[in-house]
Amino acid sequence: MFTNFDENERAVHFPDDRRLYIGLKPSSIFIIIILFLATVGVAWIQYLVTGLPADPSLSLPPTSEAAVKGFPWWIITSHWVNFFLLVILIRAGLSILMDHPRLYWNDGCKPGSEWVKFTPVKVPKDKLWTAKDDARYISPILGLPGYRHTVGTARGWHFIHIPFFVINGLIFVILLFTSDQWQRLVPSSWQIFPDAWSVFVHYATFHLPIEPDGFYYFNALQQLSYFGVVFILAPLAILTGLCMSPAIENRFHWLPKLFGNRQGARSVHFLVMLSYVFFIIIHVTMVIISGFVRNMNHITQGTDNVNDLTGVYIGSAIILFTIAFSFYAYWVSWKRPRWVQRGEAFINGNLWKLTIDRLKPSKYFKKEDISPFFWPNGKLPVSDEWKKLVENNFSDYKLKVGGLVENPVELSLADMKKIGKEQNITMHHCIQGWSGIAEWGGLPLKAIVDLVKPLPSVTTVVFYSFGEGLYGGVYYDTHTLDNCLKPGSILAWEMNYQPLPEVYGAPLRLRIENQLGYKMVKWIERIEFVDSHKVVGKGYGGKNEDDEYFDLIAST
Repeated sequence: MFTNFDENERAVHFPDDRRLYIGLKPSSIFIIIILFLATVGVAWIQYLVTGLPADPSLSLPPTSEAAVKGFPWWIITSHWVNFFLLVILIRAGLSILMDHPRLYWNDGCKPGSEWVKFTPVKVPKDKLWTAKDDARYISPILGLPGYRHTVGTARGWHFIHIPFFVINGLIFVILLFTSDQWQRLVPSSWQIFPDAWSVFVHYATFHLPIEPDGFYYFNALQQLSYFGVVFILAPLAILTGLCMSPAIENRFHWLPKLFGNRQGARSVHFLVMLSYVFFIIIHVTMVIISGFVRNMNHITQGTDNVNDLTGVYIGSAIILFTIAFSFYAYWVSWKRPRWVQRGEAFINGNLWKLTIDRLKPSKYFKKEDISPFFWPNGKLPVSDEWKKLVENNFSDYKLKVGGLVENPVELSLADMKKIGKEQNITMHHCIQGWSGIAEWGGLPLKAIVDLVKPLPSVTTVVFYSFGEGLYGGVYYDTHTLDNCLKPGSILAWEMNYQPLPEVYGAPLRLRIENQLGYKMVKWIERIEFVDSHKVVGKGYGGKNEDDEYFDLIAST
């Protein structure tokens, strides 16, 4: 529906193998079993040995003595806004995840080292298998926009809504602590933990505890859960998201270390999403079984009426609107994807340009940090010109540098090596989610800039590849002149102290360390200085930006 794939698009987005698969490593299964036994298992042992614990809700004061009553309009509004945003964020996040359907606790991302994977495919050892080959299909019922390798549009939906998620949360917290409502959410005694456990024992052993009227009181487990959602899950979601930014990771190396490393942050980001899903399922279930009409009036009208169906109608209308928007978002994704790309560029592109895109990378990694495996990606060039260069080990290669410059040049590899060499050990961040640490050696871009002397009107540098884009056509990408002059920006002819392998971009590949991997053009054929990215290709800044709706600014 709405897709109308041609043959090439169908091969990418709607493959024959669309199996849904979850594969946990034995160690992950063992940890899950231990956690289950340590919670539900212990609860059952307590129940069988000592019986049900006393219900803490029995000691709550009468509702007439409740210090805080009801739900003001701002809690109601924030609740439903958050519901809407989480639906979009989770579904778009699932589409992003499936572009590299493996989660790790290590930055090398070697196949087989993942703790969970959502692909039944084992990486073949007898042929080139790229990270893009490894992407998996996800139903558009689960993911937004769904299908396979739709990470550009999925990121668009995800990032468009993140600022509103943050703003909504900040407004909620500010109003919470400038009113008396914080008393309902923030525990005031350590007694909350044994009380919450007592309530949990009831639930775990299939004995419903007393449900206090939520208009006046939450039970201990509810209070602790709501506190955790607001003050633990939300900050974790934001912080782990930031840790996956190449601009932030390459400037503030300590930040991802809060979660072990960059891939640890990605895994925690996923676990936070799972926690949200689990919470929503439990929360909705309890709303239904503990007095549906009254609860819906609480969170729509701010009243404690047990007979008025208005709250049910309002809540149902909001849920139906969210479902309708999901269909609309699906239609936009396939019929008007530029809307998503432009909207995300307007909101986040401008935000990043003013903030994290200005960060300068700093050196951190050492030789012992180099990853034993580095995912290959992109389509190897098929042109006769490149193949002939390979045959003579690129001895006839000439890098053409021109455009709006005073001194256009052609440089061989030998010429460039005479000008200078810089070596850096850095982390590569792919838009798909994987990472890898490698040493890169080559010519600083600043030396090229100094040599050709760009005209004052130049703002953008275009790097053209011998390779092709996903749907054919010359692969290229653009960078701001400012990013090309940042530390660590080089034309690399060396990887891990050896000549750059063909699969990773020989004879030259770009390294600009505050950007995602698709911006780092491989198999570079020529460089052009221009006054705007809009004058190249379709005007969106790169081949992936033109054809797959990727970001112009890729600092996160």
